[in-house]
Amino acid sequence: MSGTIDARLRQLGIELPEPAAPVANYVPFAVSGNLVFIAGQICQWNGERRFVGKLGAGITIADGQQAARLCALNILTHLRAACGGDLDRVRRCVRLGGFVNCMPEFTDMPQVVNGASDLMVEVFADKGRHARAAVGVSSLPAGVAVEVEGTFEIG
Repeated sequence: MSGTIDARLRQLGIELPEPAAPVANYVPFAVSGNLVFIAGQICQWNGERRFVGKLGAGITIADGQQAARLCALNILTHLRAACGGDLDRVRRCVRLGGFVNCMPEFTDMPQVVNGASDLMVEVFADKGRHARAAVGVSSLPAGVAVEVEGTFEIG
């Protein structure tokens, strides 16, 4: 049943951004065997950075969740490319790693990264459930609030 995930995206009203080009010496994804490793994606839409700032200093948890969701949309864009345009090849989301630009006293990183995790489950159902890390950091590229990377199994 080719096109099942694309149909689900349409049903959910989810549009994917254009794939962002790497800004340094790396590739957006690497395929090794049946695993796809997606490089860290920041919260931007078609090159426009969104949610710039720190959690605990102007960026709310709800905004952080939206930022993480945006990172996950960028992950899906690169995952689609890694799958030759067919997201139905995804067997499962194996792991997400979330980085939250936050103040030292901020401790709700897992709640923020749920924005990315929830999207994976929304799109892939049980195949979207994954292992995860949610880490607070002192800064991220271009001052964005969240960055997320992912590992997927494909067939």
